[in-house]
Amino acid sequence: MLDDERALARRRFCTALVVAPAVVAWPGPGKAAEVREPMNTGTSTSSGNGPMLSRPIGRTAERLPVIGMGSSNTFDVGVAPVERAPLVDVLRELIAAGGSVIDTSPMYGRSEGVLGDLIEELALRPKLWIATKVWTRGREAGEQQIAASMHELGVSRLDLLQVHNLLDWQAHLPTLRALREAGKVKYLGITHYRADAHADLERVLSTEKFDFVQFNYSLAEREAEQRLLPFCRDHGISVLVNRPFADGAMFERVREKSLPPIAKDLGIASWGQYFLKWIVGHPAVTCVIPATSKAKHMLDNGRAGFGHIPDARQREAMARAW
Repeated sequence: MLDDERALARRRFCTALVVAPAVVAWPGPGKAAEVREPMNTGTSTSSGNGPMLSRPIGRTAERLPVIGMGSSNTFDVGVAPVERAPLVDVLRELIAAGGSVIDTSPMYGRSEGVLGDLIEELALRPKLWIATKVWTRGREAGEQQIAASMHELGVSRLDLLQVHNLLDWQAHLPTLRALREAGKVKYLGITHYRADAHADLERVLSTEKFDFVQFNYSLAEREAEQRLLPFCRDHGISVLVNRPFADGAMFERVREKSLPPIAKDLGIASWGQYFLKWIVGHPAVTCVIPATSKAKHMLDNGRAGFGHIPDARQREAMARAW
């Protein structure tokens, strides 16, 4: 979208926001397992029972809330207020829950530009921890794409820049390092979404220094437990988890199924919370980033970051029950 078109869209959307209904702040259901104020959010739950559970970034003092938000297939919308208003509500629920992490990519259509517009209109930048990716071949093309992503997002500095799906990662690594040296990027990472790429991720992490790795992990896709999660734990590498619901397939499996008794013991009120709490229960996981375009789902996702987090024994019981 051209700059003048984006400016017009922003003016129209800002006008629409004046009459858009506000989302009721999420009322955090309980005290977090580790009561630490998350970095960069500037907020805690409205119940006063403490902030969302947070985990340290590697071996640093900075911490991230354990539930964040992806944007694949959810923020790729047009400029019409009717398309963007639901996404405003999603962002409000993320912040109200004490979350801050937003993950995006130039692979996700117009998501970066839409996020940039909404973040600016809602003045959310100080409360967010923004991650995007480079997804192209060649160093020069990568530099151009990263510059375009930062422009779309409306940021002069990224919290995390990742090489998407390991695509031409050797070519992009010098660029990522130079941007970090210049203060334009804080953390560097690599990503993939398939279990058959886990060995490749581990090989790269064994030879090059990255702060973050992002990969798939869920009750339906447990392969990361074999080597990758223990490797990250042992080497102080932070983990972002994608595909926590296996692209929705896990909900199909439990559509007519009631929550098992262990859910009540853990304060779990939905299958979404069940799936997310199981992931967060792994000590090597830093943050889970489920994508949604519905505020009610973001509210439900956020609740998984509060209350009791299952230990190893409980996680195995949850796995057997589902």
